[in-house]
Amino acid sequence: MSVWTDKTANLLVDGEWCPGSGGRFETADPATEEVLGTAANATPADLDRAIAAARRAFDDTEWSRDVDLRVRCLEQLGTALHNHADELRELTIAEVGAPRFLTHGAQLDAPVADLAYFAELAAGYEWTRDLGVAAPMGMPSRRWTRREAVGVVGAITPWNFPHQINLAKLGPALAAGNTVVLKPAPDTPWCAAAVAEILHRETDIPPGVVNVVTSDDHALGAQLSADERVDLVSFTGSTATGRAVMAAAAPGIKRTFLELGGKSAFVVLDDADLGAACGLAAFTVCTHAGQGCALTTRLLVPRARYDEAVEATAKALRGIGVGDPGDPGTVCGPLISARQRDRVEGYLTLARREGGEFVTGGGRAERDRGFFVEPTLIAGLTNDARVAREEIFGPVLVILPHDGDDDAVRIANDSPYGLSGAVHGGDLERARAVAARLRTGTVGVNGGVWYGGDAPFGGYKQSGIGREMGVAGFEEYLETKLIAEPA
Repeated sequence: MSVWTDKTANLLVDGEWCPGSGGRFETADPATEEVLGTAANATPADLDRAIAAARRAFDDTEWSRDVDLRVRCLEQLGTALHNHADELRELTIAEVGAPRFLTHGAQLDAPVADLAYFAELAAGYEWTRDLGVAAPMGMPSRRWTRREAVGVVGAITPWNFPHQINLAKLGPALAAGNTVVLKPAPDTPWCAAAVAEILHRETDIPPGVVNVVTSDDHALGAQLSADERVDLVSFTGSTATGRAVMAAAAPGIKRTFLELGGKSAFVVLDDADLGAACGLAAFTVCTHAGQGCALTTRLLVPRARYDEAVEATAKALRGIGVGDPGDPGTVCGPLISARQRDRVEGYLTLARREGGEFVTGGGRAERDRGFFVEPTLIAGLTNDARVAREEIFGPVLVILPHDGDDDAVRIANDSPYGLSGAVHGGDLERARAVAARLRTGTVGVNGGVWYGGDAPFGGYKQSGIGREMGVAGFEEYLETKLIAEPA
């Protein structure tokens, strides 16, 4: 794989591994602040070529109709990425600042393995369904449905879990028969480019079916969303940018899939093991330095045990600390960039103004270099505080008291978001009942983990539209055609 060894990366457009007409831009290691190398900088003209290639590949080739070819190509891609896992792992740790332990899960190994799931799903999918004979208006007719690919997919992805999100879009979109233009985040161009180069060199995916366009120009996302040749936009990122994607797609009445922000609640019931629950909440918010949209960032605990919960959570956060992402024991690595560190620090300043108490943390970690922020616990606020309502995307946990199950549900649901959540309780049926009342797309009960290739992921309210992964995620990339003929 040349991206890591050559310290450079190109675009993949219409089957060609090519430079960008905008020159090159740098990618850096967030743990050391050192420049790793450069990536091709695409311009609007490069993106236009990529969209044209995807349109041609969908309209003029057999890709969308040849299920066997798609299955074989997805299997090849999964095998090829698995064979390069060691190189991809080191690249991901360096460019993303991802803790090494996470690359054995959602940061690399899990999404690569999930490609086999989408290949198997496509191979066994019921592409046509017989609805039987009916006689509307006295005309006996046999009717059936066909599921067909939507067309050209514009995929816009963030930097926090690049392999997981890039492959969660490529896998089902390709399995369904679409062609794709992938525009990854400027902060992690190498992760996308490495996958593109492996795909280009080691699979039979035809030219134009997958196009990967790296750029430091955020405006390319708007161009991709608005282009009339693109049939569906699949976007993962902030809610604010999701609104802009919807607006750009609206004139063409274009389908959009949106996986957006979250401010998820970790609800601890009064019969729970408080120490275990607070420890898990601390671990969760520190994972990848809190840079995950589905991480639980509000901890709701019984008022009668609030002080005890504050002490237990603070102790757990101090024990986690921050560390080198290359170390297998590190949970909380760096934030992705100085810009993101400044954003988190801005929220810490806001918390002080709102009257919050920093029980632990509250600033930059004492390290010579890198974009590290201390794991932070904020007490003394209510759910009306901005730091309890807005997505911070850092290792920052707000702890709030509740007065019983009904009050906990009220606080948890009092949010513009509805992406994820957690409930811990001693009585499993009671915990399940509380989980059922949360207005969120995913809920973990007593430490249950919902993540998986077969598990549909997405949110309620301003956390998004649609589902990614699973059968539901696969079907986001399909149209339904109804056909009838005389019986």
